[in-house]
Amino acid sequence: MEQSLEHKRHTLAHLLAAAVLQKYPHAKLTLGPAVDNGFYYDIDFSAGEAPGDADLKGLQKDMKKLLNKWTEFTHKEVTADEARAAFPGNQFKLELISEIEAKGEPITLYTCGGFTDLCRGGHCEHPNKDINADAFKLDKIAGAYWRGDEKNPMLTRLYGLAFDTTEELEAYETQQAEAKARDHRKLGKELDLFTFSDLVGPGLPLFTPKGTLMRDLIVEKIMQIQAKYGYQKVTIPHITKSDLYKTSGHWEKFGDELFKVKGQSDAEFVMKPMNCPHHTQIFDAQPRSYKELPIRYAETTMVYRDEQAGELIGLSRVRSITQDDGHVFCTVDQIEQEVENIVNVIKEFYTALGMYEDGKFWVSLSVSDPNDPSGRLGDDAVWDKAEGTLEAVAKRLDLPYKRVEGEAAFYGPKIDFMFYDAIGRERQLGTAQLDFVMPSRFGLEYTDSEGQKQTPVMIHRAIAGSLERFMAVMIEHFAGKFPLWLSPVQMAIIPVADAHNAYAAEVAAALRAAAFRVELDSSKDSMGKKIRAAKQAKLPYFIVIGDKEAEARSVTLESRDTEHSETLTLEELLVKLSAEVNV
Repeated sequence: MEQSLEHKRHTLAHLLAAAVLQKYPHAKLTLGPAVDNGFYYDIDFSAGEAPGDADLKGLQKDMKKLLNKWTEFTHKEVTADEARAAFPGNQFKLELISEIEAKGEPITLYTCGGFTDLCRGGHCEHPNKDINADAFKLDKIAGAYWRGDEKNPMLTRLYGLAFDTTEELEAYETQQAEAKARDHRKLGKELDLFTFSDLVGPGLPLFTPKGTLMRDLIVEKIMQIQAKYGYQKVTIPHITKSDLYKTSGHWEKFGDELFKVKGQSDAEFVMKPMNCPHHTQIFDAQPRSYKELPIRYAETTMVYRDEQAGELIGLSRVRSITQDDGHVFCTVDQIEQEVENIVNVIKEFYTALGMYEDGKFWVSLSVSDPNDPSGRLGDDAVWDKAEGTLEAVAKRLDLPYKRVEGEAAFYGPKIDFMFYDAIGRERQLGTAQLDFVMPSRFGLEYTDSEGQKQTPVMIHRAIAGSLERFMAVMIEHFAGKFPLWLSPVQMAIIPVADAHNAYAAEVAAALRAAAFRVELDSSKDSMGKKIRAAKQAKLPYFIVIGDKEAEARSVTLESRDTEHSETLTLEELLVKLSAEVNV
């Protein structure tokens, strides 16, 4: 987000708070930041009346009236006691003031148009001149726990949209309307891909036969592509002693998100939240020589994280996460080739989805902060070489990359593929992450060519990432109209009348023998109803069999994407479909 736009959005959060206090003087303000599409303010209305969705237009009008009088921001630094005096009875502001005081940081109050708020700054200097009154609007109301902690009071969050121009606001609203129509939760139900059950629990999706087939198709595609690069499948259990994650360092980081498992023994077990520590133990099961490296493990398996209920969103954020996981153990000199292999797998996989094209993605090269190298663990020389290696790969493969300083993980630099979906939303999907820390924590070793013990580099790689989240992205990207290879049902065969059923069954059998997924609709429904059903199911094709086709032993193929029909012999049909499915 550009700083000027961030400042406008932050200013509008203040403006919203002022409008709220004008109408609801009992309200207690808490926090109001700028966000990617606008701003919000969390407010406590527990002492009296609270606004509803119907009140947003009125508050928006009040904001625009106030904006005319918001000519200039001023601020002053105050003592903690002076700040407390400005917000008597507001336990939320008082908590923030005490935190700032404890850190020894300056406490500042910002004022504009007669409204004063506790704030660190970052506003428009002259709001009435800098902000386009037609480029923002109040959007919705939601609940939010204070500081995101469900143990704290529930507040009312008022969201606003804000952009530099009216055109940008309108474009965003159009995108949101399209996103609503493509919502994977809606389409997933319509296409019978997955469901949720109150008896099973939130965040634990159940996949239907069609949804399961779609998952399997994704996994098979990735495994087929990466097999030629030497990846071998491994299998690990779903629970582990907590000692594994205490050694890896994940226990400290993910402790609050772990599902604990109680057995008959006194040992402390958990459901695994990630797979990499298990894979280190497969590597460590026997002595390793440099001649064996690189060693590449791949596995598609579930991990479990106890996400807060309020953060669960369909398949986008769940508690049972199926990871398309892979780990490479190699030498520093082998990093370049291994990362190139991962990039090639990502390229082939996303090409099959029509997403690996110029302008449809970019690559984030996350490196350490050159001004603060203390944030990286491990040998500085290895870090520098690894960062240079990743950039060399990006340059040689002509990747549209951006070097993002300070975004590397503490354990190593990485590259992330950022794809744009059909309506322009950015989605982080494929990744390759170098890890110098975990091999050391587990004492992994190999013997080099001189007989010396060395620590391998570990590369974490994901092509699709979480299958649940990936399916959510694909459902919305394609609006349920999947490419032929990914469609659970690829075509329907529709006989016009009972007299055509025998030849229709013959066509279906030939297609199934060629490994196509076919539904034969020999029901008593009318032709129109059968065709509508095929279209509602968003099938790539449907085939109509009537007198002409039965006599000529041909088919009439109707395309979902082009709405074009063509008459083909059965042999021509198989050639056409085979060429399309083997992308």
